[in-house]
Amino acid sequence: MQLKQNTDYALRILMYAARSKEPQVSSREISDAYGISYSHTVKIVNKLGKLGYLTLKRGRYGGGISMAVEPETINLATVVRQFETNFDMVECFNSDTNTCVLDGRCKLKKALRLATEAFLDSLAETTLADLINRKTTNA
Repeated sequence: MQLKQNTDYALRILMYAARSKEPQVSSREISDAYGISYSHTVKIVNKLGKLGYLTLKRGRYGGGISMAVEPETINLATVVRQFETNFDMVECFNSDTNTCVLDGRCKLKKALRLATEAFLDSLAETTLADLINRKTTNA
């Protein structure tokens, strides 16, 4: 399993914003820090803003992004689910496109489904605060 690039970038952008000692950071600053294209950074920042994680303020001289919620309240599994379109590990997970001749007779599907659930359950136990070395109530 590999997370999509947007998911990886979303998590990194949240970490950057949460760690910042400044009240606001710019998309350009994040783009430069992580080597992500500026336009890609802006796209992800906008989505994070729409999802309620970031506060976005436009303007060259007073604009920037800041955390809209406390890092302790941001669950990694929730963010990953919001950025990933599906978790179809193998063809047989999607009944619309499945052509596997073993479907219904194979235990691989169940094993991979359980593994995916375990992955997400593990992420559900982690908050953004855990990633940036902030103390959390559930640590």
